[in-house]
Amino acid sequence: MPTATMPRDYYEVLGVSRSASAEEIKKAYRKLAAKHHPDRNPGDKEAETRFKEVSAAFEVLSDPDKKRKYDTFGHAGDGFPGGGFPGGFGGGGAQQVDPEMAEELFRNIFGGGGGAGGGGFDLGDLLGGGRRGRPRPGRARPQSQPAEDVTADVTVPFDVAAHGGSVSINVGGRTIEVKVPAGIEDGKKLRVPASATGSGDVYLRVRVAPHPYFKRDGNDITLEVPITVAEAVLGAKVEVPTPDGARLTVKVPPGTSSGSRIRLRGKGLNGGDEYLIVKVVAPAAADEESRELMEEFARRNPHDPRANVPWK
Repeated sequence: MPTATMPRDYYEVLGVSRSASAEEIKKAYRKLAAKHHPDRNPGDKEAETRFKEVSAAFEVLSDPDKKRKYDTFGHAGDGFPGGGFPGGFGGGGAQQVDPEMAEELFRNIFGGGGGAGGGGFDLGDLLGGGRRGRPRPGRARPQSQPAEDVTADVTVPFDVAAHGGSVSINVGGRTIEVKVPAGIEDGKKLRVPASATGSGDVYLRVRVAPHPYFKRDGNDITLEVPITVAEAVLGAKVEVPTPDGARLTVKVPPGTSSGSRIRLRGKGLNGGDEYLIVKVVAPAAADEESRELMEEFARRNPHDPRANVPWK
């Protein structure tokens, strides 16, 4: 005849002290149940046994009446009305835990239904695996908890934000192409519906990557254009790029100063304008003759650019 063995102390099974709160007991159970659940450890008998053990411990320690009896009498609960504790003496001392009861405890703690269809609880997703909980005949499946929405940042290339296009994101291991409307601005949000993600809605906060030389202000574009002193004095024609990839030849009027703005109507984004910001770049005199020529130019063209500054 087999010898009865004493089941492990339930507090030891869950790894908590006897003074643990209900929340601490629940937290310990969640962690251990997720770790040893059979769907996460297919074919592992030891994990299955451990899962039943922690489920039995939680069934008792989460019920105030059963916990009180267990704290007083230990595993000798078979003598109380209504039956003993799971894992009590009987059947050779082995812990007799109904697998359906263990699953039910698991669902009650983690929430959700137990089916593979009809919006049921996806146990495989929760545990990081690919299997789903199987519905049991004759058992009603509780409604699944609605998936939570997620907000995340996504960096969009300048040209894609300007002209529209798509970017790839990864949601739960799934790659999704997200359409980006033309002219979207930094800080705006894009919504990816749950039907595309397989979970909840995803809200993407757009971060527009900087451009090497264009700067954006709404639908207007600015571009800094350096010119020489001679071009500033005499005027010139310079070639400049536009956001649509074209290149235009633009006239710089004689006497143009640094900071002057030249407007290219309709060459921005979505009907906006492109503004050229002129920057006069002065070289050092290459030789004495060049210096004398500049001095002669200054004598012939007297000009005080600081004549009307407010701080003079």
